[in-house]
Amino acid sequence: MPSPPAVPGQDPHSATAIERGRVSETWRFGQDRRLAMVREMTDLRDRAILDVGCGIGTYVRRFRAFSDDVHGLEVEEERVAEASRELPNIVCGVGEALPWPDDRFDLVFSNEVIEHVADDRRTAQEMVRVTRPGGLVVLFCPNRLYPFETHGAYFGKRYVFGNIPFVNWLPDPLRVRFAPHVRAYTGRGIRAIFDGTGAEVVEHRVIYPGFDNLTARHRRLGRVLRALLYAAERTPFQIFGLSHFLVLRKPVAGDPARRS
Repeated sequence: MPSPPAVPGQDPHSATAIERGRVSETWRFGQDRRLAMVREMTDLRDRAILDVGCGIGTYVRRFRAFSDDVHGLEVEEERVAEASRELPNIVCGVGEALPWPDDRFDLVFSNEVIEHVADDRRTAQEMVRVTRPGGLVVLFCPNRLYPFETHGAYFGKRYVFGNIPFVNWLPDPLRVRFAPHVRAYTGRGIRAIFDGTGAEVVEHRVIYPGFDNLTARHRRLGRVLRALLYAAERTPFQIFGLSHFLVLRKPVAGDPARRS
């Protein structure tokens, strides 16, 4: 992924946030819903769990309610240090070279991170490698058909923060000019980065946002939007949702699916 252009006078921490993203670090409805979706796919009790791109450990804390064998990987040393003040097993590293042996984890989780890594295919390979046979890789990542680019956009050298409409609908050569700092995936595109890993897709759908900020300001409107758009997730209109929810299973030797 190409690096974003330098922004004169910009605070380096802000530049890092632009390039690598900042998911919400406050546990709200949206995060709770995503955790519930993970729990629908697998039993978390006493499982070995890895969060790739854990930030300050927002999901690690929740996973630790089910298991003591929870680990987190984060690329930014400052965030590793912050998370490690309260949490064990937080490691500084990159998704392209996970510092764990093969077949280590029952669940490898990643929330809105794969779009920021330098090499998404290599990161996908690594996530599958450290997953035990029969275990799951679960990730959320941006949907290319969502009408807004939520990571902001560049207009020349000027970065504009916020939800920028229709950037993701542009052809690739144009989109990358506005959003060189982040990827967004079609359904086929996000599955393709796992080609050759042997992992099998067991669930793939597109979900709409939690609308936490909107609901905090306009409670009734937020609840109406949730009701309408979460219902739309069960219709063809799900293709315009915010994020892919992709679950893959690492086959066990001798699986019928693997022999076919």
